[in-house]
Amino acid sequence: MVKREGGGDLVPISELLSYRLSRTSSALSRSAALRYRREFDVSLGEWRTIALIAADPTLTLNRLARRAGLDKAQVSRVVRGLVERGLVGRTEGSGRSRQLALTEAGVTVYRGLIAAANERDATFAEVLSGEEVRVLGRALEKLTDLALSLERRERDQLDDG
Repeated sequence: MVKREGGGDLVPISELLSYRLSRTSSALSRSAALRYRREFDVSLGEWRTIALIAADPTLTLNRLARRAGLDKAQVSRVVRGLVERGLVGRTEGSGRSRQLALTEAGVTVYRGLIAAANERDATFAEVLSGEEVRVLGRALEKLTDLALSLERRERDQLDDG
């Protein structure tokens, strides 16, 4: 075991909070991807795109990419596939932009997906007590705020360097 600054022990990667969160997140995503592929024939990227469009029917491709935190080209490929499958439609927006909206078939798929997502969420919540759910929610908010702050600081240092 290596000593941390200040005299504490350095922990191995398997005990780092960031590693454990990442590993849990990956497992959650993989199991969701398998279920959504099996039940609805959509990838995780397609599911997230459908859900974001359902939540905001005024989205354009640019806004969708920003909201998803993904590259516009990547989101464009996902949307193109959903349009070809008849799950998403494009309508003329202001200027050269085109708004995205779920088609009737897309709404049907979304309803099934969101029900499955809620069912999965309830399953995860069942292994925790009510107090653990509240504490976890609060801890996740704090960690998200800190992670975003650290990301901004790293970007500022990168821009300055």
